[in-house]
Amino acid sequence: MSAALDDAAALAAQLLARRWLPRSHPLVRRALIDTDVWTALSERLAAVGLRVIDNLYADHISVAMLRPAEVAVFGETGLAANNNLDLPRDGVALLVILWSLIVLPKRQRQVARADAKEAGQNEMFATDKPLPTAASVSPTLSYRSLLVDFGNQLGKKMRLDSNLKLLERNGFITRRGEDIAEGPLLDLLLDYDTLAPRILDGALADVLARSTDLLAAPAIAALRRNQEEEIQEEITTITPEQD
Repeated sequence: MSAALDDAAALAAQLLARRWLPRSHPLVRRALIDTDVWTALSERLAAVGLRVIDNLYADHISVAMLRPAEVAVFGETGLAANNNLDLPRDGVALLVILWSLIVLPKRQRQVARADAKEAGQNEMFATDKPLPTAASVSPTLSYRSLLVDFGNQLGKKMRLDSNLKLLERNGFITRRGEDIAEGPLLDLLLDYDTLAPRILDGALADVLARSTDLLAAPAIAALRRNQEEEIQEEITTITPEQD
């Protein structure tokens, strides 16, 4: 057995045992730069109906089921459910709100840093600044602000506390005293490209922008302005000039 397959087997076993691993883990770092290891890891996981979940903007990697495995394990009824973690409806609602208030502002900061790096590449003395880690730019939410802003809609304090514990246990968030921070799976298991437009284009964005959290609300408002400006530019571009 080759060394590449040995590393892939060890990494697959650790992912199955721990559910997620940081990108800084030696085997993860090896897989991310070595195509042979990554391919072998993907093949080994696919053999048991799993796939690697990786996201450049997240600090961890994880595993999820392939679609045929989901059908085999959960059946059509399970696939029609809003989740397969037994989260209650208000727990799912809380998860979406936390994702919006943490991941959307974080992604804005990461993309802004990446854009600044790209713009600086043409400068004579530009320095190479890598994409900032999630931990360095991910905002924390005030529990008290969350309770004031969304407590009534999410079952008040008892239900909110219960669902926060459930989300923490499943790796979506971490708690730092009175603050709520991004967990290993928050930016991995929720699809940004699908969820972000639905939130920013919907009524939820107005609700989120009125949050009393000092970091999240301005970031959500800025994202909406940027999106509206991009849409307006697209409309201007495709509209024929008038003679």
